[in-house]
Amino acid sequence: MQTVQVEFRADFIDLGVGQPAFSLLPTHVIKQAADHRLSHDAAAYLQYGAEQGDGYFREVLAQFLSDGYGFSVRPDRLFVSSGASQALDLICTLFVPPGAVVCVEEPSYFLALNILADHQLRVVSLPTDGHGLIVDGLEERLAQLHPTMLYLIPAFQNPTGVTLPRERRERLVELSHQYDFLIVADEVYHFLHYDVTPPPSFGAYIDGGHVLALGSFSKILAPGLRLGWVQAEAKLVQRMVLSGLLDSGGGLNPFTSGLVRSVLELDLQWPYLAELRATYQQRIAAMTDALQRYLPDAVYAVPQGGYFFWLRLPDGLDAEALLPRADELKVGYRPGIRFSSQGGLRDYVRLSFAFYDMATLVEGVRRLGQAIDQQRAQA
Repeated sequence: MQTVQVEFRADFIDLGVGQPAFSLLPTHVIKQAADHRLSHDAAAYLQYGAEQGDGYFREVLAQFLSDGYGFSVRPDRLFVSSGASQALDLICTLFVPPGAVVCVEEPSYFLALNILADHQLRVVSLPTDGHGLIVDGLEERLAQLHPTMLYLIPAFQNPTGVTLPRERRERLVELSHQYDFLIVADEVYHFLHYDVTPPPSFGAYIDGGHVLALGSFSKILAPGLRLGWVQAEAKLVQRMVLSGLLDSGGGLNPFTSGLVRSVLELDLQWPYLAELRATYQQRIAAMTDALQRYLPDAVYAVPQGGYFFWLRLPDGLDAEALLPRADELKVGYRPGIRFSSQGGLRDYVRLSFAFYDMATLVEGVRRLGQAIDQQRAQA
């Protein structure tokens, strides 16, 4: 009986899986938090919740974010969501009519592209470089496209791992005011930095009503909690609060927010996050060594945060065409074309270091290198 989203095959190493290992999930933290919360006003968290999210939880969340972001976050500017994906879906429902133009990075998170497709939106990709979305020259395209929304992943982007510099962020905010479009910043990897701290969250730019900054506990605590937040100006928060979804069902995940309130009040989140960062740094080092040994001709940057390596395969190899051979050698990955809104990036692959231990990552890269060698020999 299946209980998790991804089913894992015996002896198969799927380097495409973008989720934490079961061994990293903090059952001890959740148990301590549950014991604490169930001994304090537990019944309130079994009731329909406040539409914006529990006020006590938003207070401690605001303090957590203030400490992490380095600027003051107000609890009345936070909306509690069931993770970043649900928040994006709700934003599309409320703020972006079917057929509207939505700009995205090229490449972009493929499952977010699926959400945009669900809402029948016209997706237009914008070019990126080693620092994220290229803002120079964007103004002319905005005047032609008249987008309703720009969706981007500004910190340790999925799949490329790059981070948008402060000056580009500030220019995008200026353009959003000038051309009247929403910026939806998916910042689920913001706190997963290893070598370089990212620039301030887009939550610093919510004044003026053109920015919604999305965060989640999926990457920093546990994805099964399905708990996240939207930081936005009051009128945007109020529009979400008054939606039919919230009017019918009440606030999202009130019981889970009670558990995570205790995680934050007991100061369990920061130590656990430090453990994650240390573990992922070790895995990055192991995977980097393996890539240098088994895929010496691949082009990539060593991740400074997030979950992923973004590789360009040698000799223009087609990553999708390589999949059957990789499958025979019991290794998987995500081909670059899935991250393209225009059918490109065919010679790229995304590899994750989050799920497997160091030895398994090395073996997975060895198998991938073997698959590439066999494919090149046959060409």
